[in-house]
Amino acid sequence: MSTDDVRVQRLGSTLLITIDRPKARNAVNTAVAAGLAAALDELETESELRAGVLTGAGGTFSAGMDLKAALNGEPPAIPGRGFGGLTEAERTKPLIAAVEGFALGGGFELALACDLLVAADNATLGLPEVKRGLIAAGGGVIRLPKRIPYHLAMEMLLTGEAVTGTRAGELGLVNRVTAPGEAVAIALQLAEQLRHNAPLALAAVKSLLQAADGVPESEVFPAQDRQMRALMSSTDAREGMTAFAERRAPKWTGE
Repeated sequence: MSTDDVRVQRLGSTLLITIDRPKARNAVNTAVAAGLAAALDELETESELRAGVLTGAGGTFSAGMDLKAALNGEPPAIPGRGFGGLTEAERTKPLIAAVEGFALGGGFELALACDLLVAADNATLGLPEVKRGLIAAGGGVIRLPKRIPYHLAMEMLLTGEAVTGTRAGELGLVNRVTAPGEAVAIALQLAEQLRHNAPLALAAVKSLLQAADGVPESEVFPAQDRQMRALMSSTDAREGMTAFAERRAPKWTGE
């Protein structure tokens, strides 16, 4: 459901989620956090939705926390869900960030919390919190070193300097680099690719990647075995194998 600050649009099996505060460069206040949390709930609970795309209106992804609102006592986070109702939220369906313009501070942390990231070549991505006496506590300090090499992550975190979408692509930080204005279109194309794959399998991949983070392989394989047994007994797995044998596209039910 759309709100004044967060718009949602169903495009086939994809939910396009747009932060809509262009005059504030889509900065995150309490209303935006609540709107994003509601949009993510819609994505999770509606079975016909397979993936989400997160972007910002007016050529900007998000400038991060709304400092004025925060100073007035408006928290930009949702308890249990983190900054913007997203950075600590538990999700089973893929979410793709489509970045145009600025994705700074908390805005970049929202993008880092997504599963895939598309950015325009002239986008600006960075974590400038140290310049304000803070740290990127919405997941930036934790996630960035897992996305790019340690020393490059430390350079961004310690200097607070941003990189362009082109440089982010060179670092392997984004999946696709696009021409300006094309990030959403390319993100929607990625979402369409995901639609052709089994939803239970996609959820299992996400779950296992999270379980394997920083854990010895010997401890992860039992979890993988449990996931595989569950998948093998699912209706979708039988449908996938049957469709392959019959040379047709599978019809997923998520069961």
